[in-house]
Amino acid sequence: MNGLSKGIRKVEVALRWDPSPAGEPPADLDVVAGTYTADDPYGDPSYVVHFDSRSPDGTIYLNRDSRDGKGFGYDEVMTLELERLDARYARVVVGVVIQQPSGERTFAGVANPGLRIREGYTELAEDAFAGVPGATAATVAEFVRDETGAWEFRGGVHGFEGDPATFSRTMGAARRP
Repeated sequence: MNGLSKGIRKVEVALRWDPSPAGEPPADLDVVAGTYTADDPYGDPSYVVHFDSRSPDGTIYLNRDSRDGKGFGYDEVMTLELERLDARYARVVVGVVIQQPSGERTFAGVANPGLRIREGYTELAEDAFAGVPGATAATVAEFVRDETGAWEFRGGVHGFEGDPATFSRTMGAARRP
């Protein structure tokens, strides 16, 4: 990053998926974001933002929440105003969770899932979860402050197999290479 760059400032994470076929329970995907402090960047999240919640300071919030994928375009959208996030936070991890109310469902069992991450009109990432078909959740982005305080984006979809509550507690743990 050069001296003129301000880094990533405000990001939109959007999910889309098609409704389940007739007779099947609806698929419900949720965007979640966990914040991590500079003194414990890979430990427990300071707080987690998900459906029915927002960050205490209002910098991370869900704009749109879908429980069934019905609608046009992106069904679930979260905004992260990183430039407003307190300086004690050094890392934000974003994930996608498939709710499991009627038995285990993986990304392979969700019709046409898709992810888009962008800052303004600049697309940072796009994915269809094809690399994690057996996962019930996945981390999809990591935002990290550099030594100047600017935020940088680290992409990549990393699958998780387990329940949503465990995922939200462990999604920020350091990954093994």
